[in-house]
Amino acid sequence: MNYLQQTMKRVLMGPGPSDVDPRVLEALSRPTLGHLDPHFLEILDEVREQLKYVFRTTNELTLAMSGTGSAGMETCFANLVEPGDPVLVCINGVFGMRMADVAERCGAVVSRIEVEWGKVFDSEQIEQALKNKPAKVVSIVHAETSTGAGQPLEEISEIVHNHGALLLVDAVTSLGGMQLEVDAWRIDACYSGSQKCLSCPPGLSPVTFSSAAVKKMDQRKAKVQSWYLDLSMIRQYWGGERLYHHTAPVNMNYALLEALKMVSEEGLEHRWQRHVNNHQILKAGLEAIGIQFLAQPGHQLPMLNAVAVPEKVEDLAVRRQLLQEFGIEIGGGLGAFKGKAWRIGLMGASATQGNVMLFLAALEKCLAAQPYRFEKGAALAAAIAKAEN
Repeated sequence: MNYLQQTMKRVLMGPGPSDVDPRVLEALSRPTLGHLDPHFLEILDEVREQLKYVFRTTNELTLAMSGTGSAGMETCFANLVEPGDPVLVCINGVFGMRMADVAERCGAVVSRIEVEWGKVFDSEQIEQALKNKPAKVVSIVHAETSTGAGQPLEEISEIVHNHGALLLVDAVTSLGGMQLEVDAWRIDACYSGSQKCLSCPPGLSPVTFSSAAVKKMDQRKAKVQSWYLDLSMIRQYWGGERLYHHTAPVNMNYALLEALKMVSEEGLEHRWQRHVNNHQILKAGLEAIGIQFLAQPGHQLPMLNAVAVPEKVEDLAVRRQLLQEFGIEIGGGLGAFKGKAWRIGLMGASATQGNVMLFLAALEKCLAAQPYRFEKGAALAAAIAKAEN
């Protein structure tokens, strides 16, 4: 069997990847160049400038790491943290936990501050933690993919810098889908992934570093533990020196550039608002049939909707039926939410009103086969009413 020919078209409404526009797929298929070809190096320059736009930064050390968002996470920790450095990690879901794990692997002395899953941190909690134990780096997730919670950063950033620390932010799910201001919020290191709100295939991790972060890297006493992720060498390839480090994923950079151009054409503010609008329509439909959101009110992500699986409803059976009958992929819960949550993505090209209406109609069909009582047709009716407002 030719498995590539058997690959079915899916409606990607899970926690990532998201749907990829044909323009991006076409870019991916263009002829491969050498990674030191002058034309490809010009493409890297364009990628950097477009990434500055979506990160809202003027940072010169802005580039796309070879690898997924987890590579971006390791890049930030491996380059900023030396053995023995005190690091504060804020945990309110799976990816905060992963940050702590990665920091420890880099030799950091990790302190943890935790809140209930679905909640966000307030600035007083960060202030107290840093008074109790100073840190050189404070890491936090902007959009926690496992819980659907969006973390405010401005006040926390001020506190972190008042304590002389650097702020490291996970923006894997937020970049291109909600407001993120690297320069205005004084974020020192930030990483994301190509496959979520940027709607590019997985395989690249955009990162950006402030001048303060670069200074800390330049003053390292020990080598970066990872040769492959060592920015002291990689930035010489992305910079004017063009020194070979590793073979860049050429076609993936074509695709990322096209995806970033589409973000620029739409405009960041319009793109953010599109995500909010479709989230609100989805929320109206879900709540009309008794399905509740798990994240703290006022901090629910527009691009990742984490909702409670209703009592007596079989989580996996519904997700399997959505995939097999309708070709719709949504995500299940992770960690503390395993078996208890559905994670419904509205990211990038997947964040459309058509997808919302299709999903709600399909979900009602699936729920009708479960021991769950609801008013049939209520989800679509509420969604339509919200869309017309």
